[in-house]
This record gives sequence, structure tokens and C-alpha cells, in this order.
Amino acid sequence: MENFTYYSPTKFVFGKETENEAGKLVKEFGGSKVLIHYGGGSVVRSGLLDRVRASLNTEGVPFVELGGVKPNPRSGLVYEGIDLCRKEGVDFVLAVGGGSTIDSAKAIAAGVVYDGDFWDFYQGKWIEAALGVGTILTIAAAGSEGSPDSVITKEEGMFKRGASGDAIRPKFSILNPALTQTLPPHQTAAGITDIMAHLYERYITNSREVEVTDRLIEGLLLTMVHEGPRVIADPDNYEARANIMWAGTMAHNHSCGVGRSQDWLSHMIEHEFSALYDVAHGAGLAVTMPAVFTFEMEHNVMRFAQVAVRVWGCQMDFEHPEVTAKAGIEALRNFLISIGMPSNFKELGAREEDIPQLVDTLCNGDGRDGTISGFLTLNEEDCTKIYKMMI
Repeated sequence: MENFTYYSPTKFVFGKETENEAGKLVKEFGGSKVLIHYGGGSVVRSGLLDRVRASLNTEGVPFVELGGVKPNPRSGLVYEGIDLCRKEGVDFVLAVGGGSTIDSAKAIAAGVVYDGDFWDFYQGKWIEAALGVGTILTIAAAGSEGSPDSVITKEEGMFKRGASGDAIRPKFSILNPALTQTLPPHQTAAGITDIMAHLYERYITNSREVEVTDRLIEGLLLTMVHEGPRVIADPDNYEARANIMWAGTMAHNHSCGVGRSQDWLSHMIEHEFSALYDVAHGAGLAVTMPAVFTFEMEHNVMRFAQVAVRVWGCQMDFEHPEVTAKAGIEALRNFLISIGMPSNFKELGAREEDIPQLVDTLCNGDGRDGTISGFLTLNEEDCTKIYKMMI
């Protein structure tokens, strides 16, 4: 196990009707004027936005609003939000929605107090200061409600990149599983896939003797394997949604990633799909993960064999561990298909002729040096092979 520092100060308020506590929580964490940041659609139709407004009004907290967040959130709205917050004297950003809304809120919060272009953070600069951020989560997926991370797509060039810093960890996150009961099955399944990807990306490690976090990850993966089919079959199953929502938070608040190197190649490779085709991130990961893991497997067959046995119940073949490892990857693929996720380029809406563009943007775009690194270091030829494996 490697040295680590773990800092996770977010206050989580979990359960039914907890969105009504938003005003009190904003005041608790020093907010005196709030930007309510949201997408639209169901947040408005369900009355959630009205309940949030009422909660802030009850506590006497003034607010302004900025809607319009899209899946794979865009830089243009971030710039708009930064300008609005500065103009209105906002000192707290409240995200009402899923990972895209939360990531956009984090980018705005960091950009308001920064003299330069907020995109500097998405090119590697660590975020050291930001306005306070709170969240009201409406989809279990990205884990951004408990993480120090944010992913934004830059419209000029369509680069999808991430930024990090403890300054953008939410001060509080409200998690009401009932808010996810109206999600379409595809969105629910994409969220489950994203959660599982966050767990796998931490499990696939070059670090040795990390049994504690291995077991945490395995337990959360087993939870997803159990609860995923239950919630697809019965969307109103509150208990299944509650377990999935908390698993999503645990998967990405870094409690499963301490003391170990991590992978994230599947995420980087998938980001090019969601940037170019605007597909759901989880759907892209469903196609990407099996291909990436198959390519990576020979680097440490026993790591893939271990998760195959412990999570998927595969029989260990000690003479030919690669057989067990492949069986685990196939079990993951079949599970994702069973909950309604795509399995190849065609189902995702991707095109083989776009592979050179995908590879060039992935490896060379926005200042990259021709390679990407995680469990392995991949060059353009490697990435081309992986994309072709998805066809």
C-alpha cells in the first residue's frame, strides 16, 4: 500500500424529502447569496426546483438561477455562470441535478475566484480555491456529489477533460433516492455502468498489497450486480435505488482509491465518444471497458482473474489464469448488456471511419504528447487497436 492523505469533508444528508433542508444547509456553510444551477426538464416538471426555491426563501437566502446544463456539460455555460456570479455577488453554488450539473457548478465555483481562464484547471492546474458548492442529486452515476473532480467539454475543439482539487468538494450533498425513481431505464442503467467503471478503474492497479480497498471495491461491485437488475425490473424500488445511490457516492469519493495507483484509461478513451457523439457517458463506458480490459489483461492477468472470481463467481484456473480473467471480462460485458447497455460501435452510434479522429484528439488534443497513461501507457497505435476491438 502506498502513502496517502485522505480528506473528505462533505456532509451527506440522505433520505426522503431531504431536499427541503437545502436552505438550512446553505446557511450552515456560510452561503449568503446562491446560484441555483440546473439542467431543466424533470427538475422543473417534478416540482423539485420549486421546493428548492421555497427552502431558500424560508431561510431568507437570496438566489439567482442558471439552467440549461446539458449532458457532457459545456464550457460556454460555465463562462456564463462565472459572469453571472460575479455580477450578482454570489458566494455559493447549489447544483440541482446529476453529475453534469454538479461538474458545471464546480467549474463555475472555481472560475469565479480565479483571475485566469477556468480552462487552465482542465489542462492540469490544481484547483486551490472556489466558492462553496452544495448538491441535490437526481441521478446515481458520476459520484461528483462526493468527489474533488469535475469534467467539462470545451466547445472549441470538443475536448472533454477533467480537473481536480479539494476546494471543489461539495460542502454538503443531499441524496434522496426517491428523486431517481422517475428516471428512464436507459439513464438508470448508464448510471449503474458509470458507478461500476469508477470501481473498476480503481481496482485495476499496479500497487501491491491493497487488500482493504480491494475488498471495499468488490463489495460495492457485488451490490451493483445485485441491485442493478432489481431496479431495472422495478423502477419504484426505493431500497434498491437507495443502495445504488450510496454505492455511487462511495465509488467516487476516493475512499476506494487510497493507497493505490489507479487506471482511468477507459474513462479517457470513452470521453472521446461522449465529446464527438454526445452519447451518455455510461453507455460509452459499457462499450469501452471490456475492450480496454481485454487489451490490458496481459499486464497483470491475476488482477483480472481475482475480480472474476471474487465478484463474478468464475472458477479459478491456476494453470491458465487468462481463461479466468477473460471469463470475468465477459461476465461484466454480459451484465451490462442485460441491463440494457450497448455492446459495440454500431449500437453506440459510433463510426469506424471516425477512429483516426478519436485517436488524434485522445492522444494529441489540447496539449497531450501522443500518449495516455494509467494501468499502462498507451500510444496512438494501442488506442487504435482498442477502438477497433469495439467494432
